[in-house]
Amino acid sequence: MGEEIPVLKRKLKGVPPVRLIVVSFLLVILAGTVLLSLPFMAKNGRPTALLDALFTSTSAVCVTGLVLFDTWTHWSVAGQAVILMLIQIGGLGLVTFTTGFTLLLRRKLGFRDLRLAAENTAGSVIHIRHLLKTILFFTFSCETAGACLLMLRFVPQYGKHGVWVAFFTAVSAYCNAGFDILGFTKPGTSLTAYVGDPLVTLTVAALIVIGGLGFVVISDIFSARVRPQMKKQHVHALQFHSQIVLRTTLWLIVAGTVLFFICENGNTLKGMNPGEKLDASLFQSVTARTAGFNTVDTASELDLTKLIDVFFMFIGASPASTGGGIKTTTLVVLVTAVLSVVRGNDDAVVLKRRLDKFTVYRAMAILTLGVLVVIVTAGIIMTTNSSTSGVDALFEATSAFGTVGLTANVTPTLTPVARIAVICAMYIGRVGPVSFGLAFTIKKGRSSSGTILPEGKIVVG
Repeated sequence: MGEEIPVLKRKLKGVPPVRLIVVSFLLVILAGTVLLSLPFMAKNGRPTALLDALFTSTSAVCVTGLVLFDTWTHWSVAGQAVILMLIQIGGLGLVTFTTGFTLLLRRKLGFRDLRLAAENTAGSVIHIRHLLKTILFFTFSCETAGACLLMLRFVPQYGKHGVWVAFFTAVSAYCNAGFDILGFTKPGTSLTAYVGDPLVTLTVAALIVIGGLGFVVISDIFSARVRPQMKKQHVHALQFHSQIVLRTTLWLIVAGTVLFFICENGNTLKGMNPGEKLDASLFQSVTARTAGFNTVDTASELDLTKLIDVFFMFIGASPASTGGGIKTTTLVVLVTAVLSVVRGNDDAVVLKRRLDKFTVYRAMAILTLGVLVVIVTAGIIMTTNSSTSGVDALFEATSAFGTVGLTANVTPTLTPVARIAVICAMYIGRVGPVSFGLAFTIKKGRSSSGTILPEGKIVVG
């Protein structure tokens, strides 16, 4: 047995970091499945079917929020606690979670650990120690602050139980999960009872946005702007990546708010005053990209609104964040590349910076693989759920891939085959389609042979 451990360590050292990250998510999902299938995890005291437990565990670890049954109604307090733990680990990433705590305990990380953590957070090996500490401190600070604000509303309403509701909602919001335990008021209603309540909606929306910006951006803002001001030093300019993420996020939120307000003004927003309509539109714009909470009935939205939601859900959050989708930066790269071709330029340029060709190729690969996953998943849902419309099937598939969690009441009706397809979509959407592919194709020590191949001419368009 003693000889097997060094052999195992040597084998792990030869595994590419991206493969370990993809496998780590899978292992956490399987562990969560086993725990959630135990009898005492359900309120009725009976074991939950393995496929149902697997679906819930995947949705929690992949911070999606799609549920087969109401979280409060089905799961006991122990089950809810396990789901919350899976959400926290899934939102931060197992590698970030474990290596971050290792650093907080003042233990050293080897170069291999640093590379693995850097891959998981899209950071550099040089700054990974600072980044991981910032991630954990900022995450727990935001979740605690959000919970305290939500307690101002929930504790007067629900007493001591409001504390648990506030913490669960805050963690779920920051991790962009979309799970809620408000089913004791009315199962499956999410935050619809708080539409037009700024204390709840703006707090949850702020947590969603912050969690969806990405750890690299948060660390950059703290290092370049917050810390210098605290020490009364000169502030620094944000990194190019951070500028792109912040600008794109702002534009998407504004565009989503305006489009939802226009499309749903006479539908789901009907009967609300102007302030409530604006609040609901802003919240739906934020949650549609990453989270899965809802303050209006998503199933009652117009088909046009659902298609707009599909677009925003497919984009998702930003890299190295708690959200999924193809990511905001991928959208920017793709749009810039298209505009450069239309204008006859050789290079894609953003904010007076030229994007390298590999970044453009990677963005195109992410888009292609993402579209493929959504189409296949939607096709399976339509084929196995005959009562589901094409728009609703596309909506469900995109919500799964984007790890959003919004549904047009399709999730509880999914057949076993469709559930498996949605589980796969959630998993691929969380780890990333390119990372998922690389985990199976990349080889240790693979390098270019140095052979120069002849150029191939092909006509396109």
